[in-house]
Amino acid sequence: MNKVAIVTGGSSGIGHCVAEKLSATEYRVYEFSRTGKSFGNVVHIDCDVSKTEDVCLAVKKVMDQEENLDLVVNCAGFGISGAIEYTTISEAKRQFDVNFFGTAEVNRACIPYLKKTKGRIINISSVAAMASIPFQAYYSACKAAVNSYTLALENELKPFGISVCAVMPGDTSTGFTDARNKNIEGDEEYNGRISSSVRKMENDERKGAGANEVAALICRIAKKRKVKPIYTAGLEYRLIVILLKILPYRISNSLISKIYG
Repeated sequence: MNKVAIVTGGSSGIGHCVAEKLSATEYRVYEFSRTGKSFGNVVHIDCDVSKTEDVCLAVKKVMDQEENLDLVVNCAGFGISGAIEYTTISEAKRQFDVNFFGTAEVNRACIPYLKKTKGRIINISSVAAMASIPFQAYYSACKAAVNSYTLALENELKPFGISVCAVMPGDTSTGFTDARNKNIEGDEEYNGRISSSVRKMENDERKGAGANEVAALICRIAKKRKVKPIYTAGLEYRLIVILLKILPYRISNSLISKIYG
């Protein structure tokens, strides 16, 4: 019996590479996104992960075709930037609806099937969950929420044999950068700090690891017998995360301010 995987956000970036790599192994892969299409051995299903009805219908389509579900990889997401003062709550809610609640919606629909196979859930977080980036506060916040949710879910599902983990990529060169919803309202009042901070972040992302590199790590984690609750992609970022954990908040936040503030 072949293994079956669902990958969200598989139309581009890390999700696309994960779906492609998994489909080249023992997995039959179904990709959920709003704008994608089937490619290679990957079957695309239209799905807005922030909508409960879309997610339930998409998962049903998979299970109508398959006897088992073994892996869920939640890659769907996008970024927004701007000063908290000038970011509307509706914009912030949309960020959470996709990046956090979208992950929760998919997992909730898939858990009953994963119980039968003692399957695995991999949630894609970000090093921004550990480093609260100024002018990208809601992105950092939703990724921090993904980490906290992952740790709780791992403990809840452990007795059923389902393993759960999160992967935190650092700066990664993908279409995510150009797709970021940028808001520079108030930039003059903030002495140009909004635009300069986002430029710095985008420059770092474009020089970062390729999506294939991060996807290769995710696929290795998918095949491990046992997993840790949280992984960080890249040695440089593993060291940064360790540093952020051991430094007092006053010092670590000051360092982040010097880079992105």
